[in-house]
Amino acid sequence: MADVRGFLKYGRRGTAYRAVDERLHDWKCVQSDFQPDETRQQAARCMDCGIPFCNNGCPLGNIIPDFNDLVFRDKWEDALVRLHSTNNFPEFTGLVCPAPCEQACVLGINQDPVSIKQIEWEIIRRGFDEGWVRPLLPQRRTGRSVAVVGSGPAGLAAAQQLTRAGHTVTVFEKSDRIGGLLRYGIPDFKLEKWLIDRRLEQMRAEGVILQTGVHVGVDLAVSTLRRSFDAVLLCIGAEQPRDLEVPGRELSGVHFAMDFLTQQNHRVAGDKVDDSEAILATGKHVVILGGGDTGSDCIGTSHRQGARSVTSLELLPQPPEGRHASEPWPQAKKYYFNVSSSHAEGGERRYALMTSALIGDGKRVTALRASRVEFDRDRLDRPVMGSMRVVSGSEFEIPADLILLAMGFSSPVRKGLVEDLGVALDPRGNVRADLRDFATSEPGIFTAGDSRRGQSLVVWALWEGREAARAVDTYLVGRSHLQSRSAFV
Repeated sequence: MADVRGFLKYGRRGTAYRAVDERLHDWKCVQSDFQPDETRQQAARCMDCGIPFCNNGCPLGNIIPDFNDLVFRDKWEDALVRLHSTNNFPEFTGLVCPAPCEQACVLGINQDPVSIKQIEWEIIRRGFDEGWVRPLLPQRRTGRSVAVVGSGPAGLAAAQQLTRAGHTVTVFEKSDRIGGLLRYGIPDFKLEKWLIDRRLEQMRAEGVILQTGVHVGVDLAVSTLRRSFDAVLLCIGAEQPRDLEVPGRELSGVHFAMDFLTQQNHRVAGDKVDDSEAILATGKHVVILGGGDTGSDCIGTSHRQGARSVTSLELLPQPPEGRHASEPWPQAKKYYFNVSSSHAEGGERRYALMTSALIGDGKRVTALRASRVEFDRDRLDRPVMGSMRVVSGSEFEIPADLILLAMGFSSPVRKGLVEDLGVALDPRGNVRADLRDFATSEPGIFTAGDSRRGQSLVVWALWEGREAARAVDTYLVGRSHLQSRSAFV
């Protein structure tokens, strides 16, 4: 293990961020780096527990005590090898993952947990700086071909794994650039896009074929796809947004959050956006409906665009700070008051409010009408959804020139590819497949990521992509040597 008394000698230093006054004037990554000695000190806090719950807290099963020990011993390249054995793209998770591993850290029972996420980022950052990240070519080619539809985290992880297994892999992406959610769903201030491009260079060198601007089911017929490949893996995400069904929804100035974020990512990339279609927060009262990661990204983007005010509304009551009784250690915390880097930049957060109407001047939205709501509580003091009731006489209006709907996503888009393939859906509208073989109801068609499990985290998408690759490899050649991690959820 690392320093046997490290957790007694050193306090936690968590993820550091650039000063707010500085970062609001650019689109560069807000997260700061550690110095090597500082990283080693933080790694020394790892206790090398007899039962490392952090391994299980991480969906990818990262072998966290091992790479912490290697960092402490200044064996950075070995730490990178250990990290890459379970995670194809630790630079992505090191920046955008909510770190469920830290929530499961044994040290977190009565102290601050180990800074696992930041250590992971420092390992891969040094790996690229030192030139240790190189293409890994397969020992032989199998002669089998796989089409991966979608180039988000699940699709990229699966494509790299399948290529390393010796198959010829083609990734189809309907957008103009590879990356999916990583490219256009996450702002540059959380994940700069040159990080994606750097990985794509490695994948191309390994033999992955990347096809952009190809919308399967529109530009490429499903029949042609099935005829041209031995297997097809759907990693198309869950892009069907939840809408707001209230009077005034048709007014100009009301947009889905992902349209707003995608457009700004195009601007940062240097693309020209048609002025007639521009969605900008500049000088406007911005109201964001939804308090999750997408809503947080809208807050940060609105600040950088120069919004006059930013208000985030959430239907549920404000969650408690710290760990709630309903989520005891080592479970991942979901019901807690989260303050992201964007929340720390300003704006107002309001809870237990239900939108009843959008008000306008006949064409454009000018205000949002809402009422306070109350909930019954269960024995663990959690709000009971079915008990929601509007508080009489609580209706009010707030100014709103731009309303962004960040209420999540319900399922994959069914029209086109999904309908043409004829794959069965689960009760939630996702493509049906289990965690054992990731096979759909149609022979030779597989699915992974948000299209299978519903809207989720990047780290879960990476895990599903890796596991689905192993299932496809087994389908094609009878068995697989790709590493597997058994599902625990």
